[in-house]
Amino acid sequence: MTHVFHRHLKTNYPTAVKGDGVYIIDSNGKKYIDGSCGAAVSCLGHSNQEVRDAIAKQANELEYGHTSFFTSEPAEKLADFLVSKAPKGLEYVYLVSGGSEAMEAAIKMGVQYFQEVGKKTKTKIIARWQSYHGNTLGALSAGGNKLRRAQFADLLIEMYHISPCYEYRGREANETAEEYGLRVANELETKILELGAENVAAFLAEPVVGATLGCVAPSKGYFKRIREICDKYDVLLILDEVMCGMGRTGSLFAAEQEGITGDIIAIAKGLGAGYQPIGAAMVAGKIHEAIKNGSGFFQHGHTYLGHPIACASSLKVQEIIQREKLLDNVQKMSALMMKELNSAFGNHPYIGDIRGRGLFIGLEIVKDKATKSAFDPAEKINGKIKSKAQENGLCIYAMGGTIDGRNGDHLMFAPPFIITQAHVSEMVEILDKSVKQIFANISKAA
Repeated sequence: MTHVFHRHLKTNYPTAVKGDGVYIIDSNGKKYIDGSCGAAVSCLGHSNQEVRDAIAKQANELEYGHTSFFTSEPAEKLADFLVSKAPKGLEYVYLVSGGSEAMEAAIKMGVQYFQEVGKKTKTKIIARWQSYHGNTLGALSAGGNKLRRAQFADLLIEMYHISPCYEYRGREANETAEEYGLRVANELETKILELGAENVAAFLAEPVVGATLGCVAPSKGYFKRIREICDKYDVLLILDEVMCGMGRTGSLFAAEQEGITGDIIAIAKGLGAGYQPIGAAMVAGKIHEAIKNGSGFFQHGHTYLGHPIACASSLKVQEIIQREKLLDNVQKMSALMMKELNSAFGNHPYIGDIRGRGLFIGLEIVKDKATKSAFDPAEKINGKIKSKAQENGLCIYAMGGTIDGRNGDHLMFAPPFIITQAHVSEMVEILDKSVKQIFANISKAA
């Protein structure tokens, strides 16, 4: 009997009682290797004593102060740290409680910026299909995950979408990777001209697409062209690094690897590593100054903005990542994990693509490798593999609707930055075992 309104009401969840590095332990003593950090959250692993001590220390000093009355030392220090590490031009940090809040704030901030500078018609938002930007109504409207949008379609705000940069399925036989990237990037210019540049406020995109597509990195040159188009038409570039940022792809900010930055970058998940709820919108100086010199007030807010305990714990998380050079380990373990996954699944008849950056790696499941056709969604292949893997002691992120919001399945690895070679082997071995068990049952049923 439970009174908790769980995510899935037909699932009996084990009760997690303890964390131990890369493992979670349930009430029966069973250990699970956290192969996806939940949803790419627990980048430092579980039960880190330094972070726990930072939380206790801050709780003993000041647990909360509303930001309409006070700032706090932890918020100021965390903002200083983030700006010191951010791409040039990002000079301010708006601290919230999670990724959806960060994206909601980013959208509103982008629109208000143009209001403040006298370009009041610039209110339209463009994003991409097969993206995900959060579950609040504004963020969900911007997102292009048709599966998540469907039930709430009548509530959504009108926003506009172009194609994703999804080379595995979108690139034509006669195109190079760069030609494909430029072709889909140029859809943004077409859409801006269709709507009128004087009406478009911002373009939103994940530098590496996470949950919806399964760790899809952009084609070479794609984001440089996107940045050029945004600059040409005075459109803000809002980058959603909630899942792919804060070191997950091997650099602190995922966009660094594209040689560009955003006017606003949303971060969350890996920012606090799950020790406290936190997110942030990192903002270009010109946006901050326009609001400061105009109305002086950002017309938005949440109760737990800049929460002192969340900020103190997140700063400690980031200090540890820097001190221990964990981004070096992300890159090292990424190469090893790709090697082991390709060894185990590179020739697998039902694994069509293995992709990603850093410790952000996806496997796309197909029914036919040659045609790239997908399994019937009714088979729920991704969910079956996820459940079997958890039964075997591995937590891995799984999702359907990869291709178009209905068809397609993928799995995602996003393990803690502290993993070792032994952990990589353990994760791949358990997934291999689980995949074999599921497809053996499917073959028998067929």
